[in-house]
Amino acid sequence: MSKKVQLILNGKVAGNDALKTAIARQRAIGHTIEVRVTSEKGDARRFVAETGEVDLLIAAGGDGTLNEVVHGLMDRSDIARPVLGMVPLGTANDFAIGCGVPHDPEQALALCIQGTEVAIDVGKANEHWFLNAASIGFGAEITATTPPELKHLLGPAAYAVMGAILAMNVHHYRGTLTLPDREITGSGSVAIVGNGRQAGGGLQVTPRARVNDGLLDVLTVRDIPALALLTAARELQELSPDGEYINYWQTPWAEVHTEDSIPVNLDGEPMEFSNVRYEAVPRAIRLIVPPNCPLLSAQP
Repeated sequence: MSKKVQLILNGKVAGNDALKTAIARQRAIGHTIEVRVTSEKGDARRFVAETGEVDLLIAAGGDGTLNEVVHGLMDRSDIARPVLGMVPLGTANDFAIGCGVPHDPEQALALCIQGTEVAIDVGKANEHWFLNAASIGFGAEITATTPPELKHLLGPAAYAVMGAILAMNVHHYRGTLTLPDREITGSGSVAIVGNGRQAGGGLQVTPRARVNDGLLDVLTVRDIPALALLTAARELQELSPDGEYINYWQTPWAEVHTEDSIPVNLDGEPMEFSNVRYEAVPRAIRLIVPPNCPLLSAQP
């Protein structure tokens, strides 16, 4: 059955030949695909507001484009939100790749049109939305000074996360983290609030996250002294809520109050907060995902 599709394309990658070919092939099959190209920040959100009746809305770009499209969807009423698809064309594409969406534009577009939709959660940070993750004090760059013995102990994936943590373990923010069952006061250098699992270009920072469980996954890191690296490494593997240096919770909401405003990255978009409430909004949008998507719970 032919579909009516609107594709919102980040202007920085508008010349992608593989995507142009993929669109032409889908049109030849009989699908109607309107392409709107962004030229400045805010365009994607506005395009969603202006979208009429379509079977499918596709975000073609990176995490920032996807975030803007999600903001546009959440501006609309529940029943007026079209199904969302993703064609990853950005630098990191953390959410799309975490869902298992193909890198190849032709395969990704075919998945959007032929794939199965599922209802997924959206994260909220005060009045802002995020689909993948909110990160505090977390950088994608891993320094060459990361202790190499940790790679053998942790394996490549966790080693990369620890490397990024240690690289950013310089500025400490003091404040209070409030969860439904506890309140923690102290200082820390890194925190991740994940709806998806990966950030920083593929690092698995909240590896237990599911996009349809009604929960956010929270990873916090306190100051790690050099003598405590092995303890912290074990805690990174265990991901317990009661670690000495690294804590991990799954929660419907979390509030953070800090003495100073701190930089927060929402799906790649920089913000600043001193008081913020993070919460999961269950089943807020419908998303096309591949079969056996790793971010789905078996029983939502």
